[in-house]
Amino acid sequence: MTVLLLAALAFAQYEDPLIAKGFDHFYNLEYPQAIALFQKAIAAAPRDPHRHNHLAQAVLFQMMFRAGALETELVTGGNPFLRRPKMEPTPEEQRLFSGAIGQTLSLTSEALARNPNDTSALYARGVALGFRGTYNFLVRRAWLDALRDITDARKLHNRVAELDPSNIDALMLQGVHDYIVGSLPWHYRTLGFLIGFRGDRQRGIRTVRLVAEKGTLNKVDAKILLGVVARRERRPQDAVPIILELLERYPRNFLLLFELAQMYSDLGRKQEALETFDRIEELKRSGAPGFASLPFERIEFARGNLLFWYDEPEAAIVHLRRATAAADHLDPNSAVTSWLRLGQCLDLLGKREEALAAYRNAIRTAPSSFEARLARRWLGRKFDMEEKRLLARGEL
Repeated sequence: MTVLLLAALAFAQYEDPLIAKGFDHFYNLEYPQAIALFQKAIAAAPRDPHRHNHLAQAVLFQMMFRAGALETELVTGGNPFLRRPKMEPTPEEQRLFSGAIGQTLSLTSEALARNPNDTSALYARGVALGFRGTYNFLVRRAWLDALRDITDARKLHNRVAELDPSNIDALMLQGVHDYIVGSLPWHYRTLGFLIGFRGDRQRGIRTVRLVAEKGTLNKVDAKILLGVVARRERRPQDAVPIILELLERYPRNFLLLFELAQMYSDLGRKQEALETFDRIEELKRSGAPGFASLPFERIEFARGNLLFWYDEPEAAIVHLRRATAAADHLDPNSAVTSWLRLGQCLDLLGKREEALAAYRNAIRTAPSSFEARLARRWLGRKFDMEEKRLLARGEL
């Protein structure tokens, strides 16, 4: 496919009213609306594999959002890619996701049988494998299958870049793959299907930055990923301007405000972080678009979590008790972490019996989670400031 035609395809996908509106809902966390619009877009052009990928992406992110897996706190620490608990999709989500990926793979197989150098088909197939790899890890917990899918996706996008060096979007998977593989423990890098892909975290960051600056289809995703990486690499000062820019474009995305507060916290700007939580609460109380589904308990958890890290356990407990009083309103990650933080704060204040009860609630909330494993540790030993230092350094 010529460079001109590729550019026209990208422009058409963003100019299509159904797809443009679908992505506006998608980036504002309104996944049911995005899914409905992408289904309409498929009905209008059922043989376009890119549209099936849009549907798969929206369904996948809806699962991740419901599980609380879209916040950068989940990708910090010593080995974040391997810690996340298994997600549980609904039967309808499984049907929609599997069907969309299957359609993309079928359509691209037909196209590549006719023309092995069809860059549009190669690109769409790589995207589908990337989404399937994410699903394999988060839902099936099939880590090796996930890494194999993402590696195969990179090979396809490498081919796109070779055939059309001007396609900056095709570099996105290269950057993500370089960063992930470069962040893995050494023994994972010896896997046979990773031969030739050593991974390089810094090169991955540079590649994603290039996509954020010059890409088209993946520009927004690249900017979001740069914010995630900045948090994980402990460079919150780099994340703040990215988040502020995204907030201007997607004001209904309340997760961006939570991320902004967390970055301020990481920078030691406690008051600005607390004021951001106040802003979130004000938007919630005023009925601002996009904030209706946000539970007040999520704001209370965020405040309590921040005060915990600022060594104010007594103040943190006030907010954590409010969060855990209706923990069923929270996503699984926030719920289990609320109970864990409450137990830790109670332990720091010498209220051991209450702390033990909170740890047991954390374990009951999400028995297989990393947080539940930590709660079991502190059932047997008191959480103190030395334990907190180990936790902060990612050594637990």
